[in-house]
Amino acid sequence: MATLDRAILPAAIVALGVALGGVAVGTGFARGRAADRYVTVKGVSEREVRANLAIWPLKVVGADNDLTAANKKVSANVDGVKQFLARHGVDTMHVELSEFNVNDALAAEYGPERQPTNRYVIRQTMLVRSTDPDRVLAASQQVSELAAIGVVISSGSGEMGNGPTFVFSGLNQLKPPMIADATARAREAAAQFARDSHTELAGIRQANQGVFEILPRDQAPGISEGSQIAKVVRVVSTIDYYLR
Repeated sequence: MATLDRAILPAAIVALGVALGGVAVGTGFARGRAADRYVTVKGVSEREVRANLAIWPLKVVGADNDLTAANKKVSANVDGVKQFLARHGVDTMHVELSEFNVNDALAAEYGPERQPTNRYVIRQTMLVRSTDPDRVLAASQQVSELAAIGVVISSGSGEMGNGPTFVFSGLNQLKPPMIADATARAREAAAQFARDSHTELAGIRQANQGVFEILPRDQAPGISEGSQIAKVVRVVSTIDYYLR
């Protein structure tokens, strides 16, 4: 009988080990399945802001058959633009002159068939940079005054120009509160999902802050963000929440 007991004891120990191992494997599988239970939600935060910087390139033109006379016309037009800006309250201390270009119609490889009215055309770019964009906007809407006093310009970077560009540079100050707002909205959506599915929220599985966008306030075809003084800052955060 003692010999039989000694034979049974090792077998019982092995059986117990297998049983406990099965329980452990089963528990691990259950935990693994529970860890796979999560919900992905998005939180959106938006703020309406106004530009705090205006950049307005103005191309002043002077034309004449005499180079010196053409240059004098450009200088007079530059002075005329500065006086115009000052009348509209735009600080001219930060107006920069750049891109001085002289075109000689007779020096071109394929010259005109007829004598040009003005042989020399000089273009001088004036870059208006102002931290008072509202004044720049108001001035840009009265730019026809320059033609009335004989000042020849083309506004903006294109042939006819596109007016001032308005910039918002305060994004870094908005990031922390907007991320907090987007996260709170994402949690609200996840909590609603948990209630609807009769579960509870656990911790965050994964979070993606998202990219901040600066958009035009009036989002319509053909309207660019830079052309509008009023803008919308937007961020979309994506967060995975565990469910239990």
